[in-house]
Amino acid sequence: MAQSFGVIGLAVMGENLALNVERNGFPIAVYNRTSDKTDAFMKHRAQGKNVKAAYSLEEFVASLDRPRKILIMVKAGAPVDAVIAQLKPLLDEGDILIDGGNSLFTDTARRAQELESEKFTFIGMGVSGGEEGALNGPSLMPGGTQQAYEFLEPILTKIAAQVDDGPCVTYIGPGGAGHYVKMVHNGIEYGDMQLIAEAYDILKSVLGLDHNQLHEVFAEWNTTDELDSYLIEITADVFKQMDPDTGTPLVELILDAAGQKGTGRWTVTDALELGVPIPTIIAAVNARIISSYKDERVAASKLLEGPSATFSGDPKAFITKVRDALYCSKMCSYAQGMALLSMASKTYNFNLDLGECARIWKGGCIIRARFLNKIKNAFDENPTLANLLLAPEFRQTILDRQSAWREVISQAALLGIPVPAFSASLDYFDSYRRDRLPQNLTQAQRDYFGAHTYLRTDKEGVFHTEWTKEAEQSLQ
Repeated sequence: MAQSFGVIGLAVMGENLALNVERNGFPIAVYNRTSDKTDAFMKHRAQGKNVKAAYSLEEFVASLDRPRKILIMVKAGAPVDAVIAQLKPLLDEGDILIDGGNSLFTDTARRAQELESEKFTFIGMGVSGGEEGALNGPSLMPGGTQQAYEFLEPILTKIAAQVDDGPCVTYIGPGGAGHYVKMVHNGIEYGDMQLIAEAYDILKSVLGLDHNQLHEVFAEWNTTDELDSYLIEITADVFKQMDPDTGTPLVELILDAAGQKGTGRWTVTDALELGVPIPTIIAAVNARIISSYKDERVAASKLLEGPSATFSGDPKAFITKVRDALYCSKMCSYAQGMALLSMASKTYNFNLDLGECARIWKGGCIIRARFLNKIKNAFDENPTLANLLLAPEFRQTILDRQSAWREVISQAALLGIPVPAFSASLDYFDSYRRDRLPQNLTQAQRDYFGAHTYLRTDKEGVFHTEWTKEAEQSLQ
């Protein structure tokens, strides 16, 4: 009997997704480039399950029901193209290929176009939730050939995370839409994680909270409507973990140099191409980059002194203000991400449903949070909402808490604690809320040195000034 679904690539994510599919009633076939990995999977995790191992692509393809449904879980980039090239001669018209890795959305759009022209169908599917989510229910963001999604829907809706209003999967849109939404999800994740790190730094460096107190603060924050989320939950857990060798909180022994796999950088690059401001996400990417300059920072710390001021306020009240600052900054990070999705949807003809994007992030994924309900509701009520900050609930929340937000950032500056993402979020809010910014001077400068012209506020038309001559004449 043929298998319902195939998985190529048995690294942890591939294994876990394969087991998730099988557990939900769909017999699977698996293939890995190295047979040792296949043998180990069959001997241990797949033992006793409806899994068929294949040791060649020919055997793998022959073991699948038609239309064949094949999930490719290999490293993004050239390896995906290589697997597709090897598979194509073995496939029949209408067979479905699914790329479940973190591929660049332009690569996905190219693959979809090429495969559709050759009578195959292709899905580029963002998968969020890490190893646990892949096994027990991730957030899935499939884009590409809509007909292919309709074939896959019975499987994807079963294996996705389940929340109060349905499974955390929906058809995202054509071409590279699925991987684009996953890319922006990861950009928001970068912002979220950096904001939490800055809140931790403030609480530790300003108030001197120890690991037990930090655990208590974050655990309490995770009970609130504003901050109840997976990232806050795991942060509280991190502070409980002690190093068995030294008896020291493990987090304090971890080198403060963060890595990145590219999706945050891709988000920044495309936002710049589309002209969408995402300063919180940019600050988060930059924070990871500067953290990697560890040796230089250690050397600089011996030569560059900061302020000697100390905090003298009420610690308990300040903790509440940090919570409010974190929530306001978090809203700005999500607002930037959703604004980028909105612009991308128009530019690339994705036809995204922003409320549905927020809904499928409610479970399974890394940025899952209670307040995604509010984001979904905001876009459901007004699908053409220009910016999340303009939604009544979010607008009022920031207006009510902005004094605390400003005080926390001011205090950090006075004490020499870097808060790039907090600051970028506040700058975004202040720039967005002002009807006049100083770029009138920028335009004057550009016209002065490069004759770039400018518009005026008092009359129609495009203008250029001979600035030196005009200035000399006005002084005579």
